[in-house]
Amino acid sequence: MTLTDIPVDRPAASSVAAPRPPVARAFGAILLRDLLVSGKDFWFILAQVLLTPLFMLFIFTRVLTMQGIVGAGFANILLPGTVALATFTTSLQSVAVPLVKEFGFTREIEDRLLSPLPTALVAVGKLVVATIRGLFAAALVYPVGALVVGTAPGSWSALPLSVLFVLLAGWVAAALGMTLATVLPLQRIQATFSLFVTPIIWTGCVHYPWQRLAEIRWFQVATAANPMTYAAEGLRAALAPQVTHLPVGVCLLVLAAVAVVTTVAALWTFIRRAVK
Repeated sequence: MTLTDIPVDRPAASSVAAPRPPVARAFGAILLRDLLVSGKDFWFILAQVLLTPLFMLFIFTRVLTMQGIVGAGFANILLPGTVALATFTTSLQSVAVPLVKEFGFTREIEDRLLSPLPTALVAVGKLVVATIRGLFAAALVYPVGALVVGTAPGSWSALPLSVLFVLLAGWVAAALGMTLATVLPLQRIQATFSLFVTPIIWTGCVHYPWQRLAEIRWFQVATAANPMTYAAEGLRAALAPQVTHLPVGVCLLVLAAVAVVTTVAALWTFIRRAVK
C-alpha cells in the first residue's frame, strides 16, 4: 500500500460555513427591508403624520383668524413649527413603538442581533430609518399645510437649510425614542410616552417664537431645554426669516450637540438591553 492509497478524511462540502456577507451589504439590506416595510404602511403613516398637524393649522390659521382672535400672519409662525412637530413626533414614534414590541412579546430583535452586524450598527440602522420617516413627514406636512393656511413661506434657496434642520431634529427624536424604549419597563411605556411627548409639544416653540417669551422668563427657560425648540426656530429662520427667531448658528450648534449626546445614550442603552 502506498501513501496515495491511504484514505484521507475530508470535510463534507455541506459542512463548510458560508462566507459572511460584508457589513456594509448586510447593513444596507436591513435598511432596505425596513424602508420597504414603511412603504407597506404608507396610508397608516400618512394618517399618523398629517392628522394632528393639519387640524392644528386649520384651527389656528383659519377658524381663529376668521374670528379675529389670531392675526393673518400667524401662519408664518405656525407652519415651520408644525413641520418641526411632525418630524419630531414621527421619528420618535417610528423607533420607540417597534422597539417596545421587538424587545417584548415578539422578540423580533433577536433575529436582527443574529445578523452579521455589530449590535451598535443594528441600533444605528433603526435611527437612520426613523430619521428618514421624519424627513418624509416633513415633506408631506409642508405642502399640505401650505394649502390649508393659504401661504407657503420660504423659497427654493431655503431648502438645504430646512432639510438640514429636519434631519437633525429627526435624528435627535429617534435617539430619544430609542433611549426611552430601551430604559423603561414595558408595562409603563405607554403612560410614560404620554407624559414625555405632551410637554415636548407644548414647550417646543411650535406656536410661538422663543424670544417673545421674555415676559414669562421661567417658561422661556423651560422651552430652552427642549430640543424641538431649536428645530422650530431653525425652520422659521430658513422658511420665514422675517419672523423673530433664534440665530441659525445657535440652533445648529445646540441640535448637533444634543444629537451627539442622545446618540451615545441611545446606543449604550440599546446594547445593554440587547445583552440582557
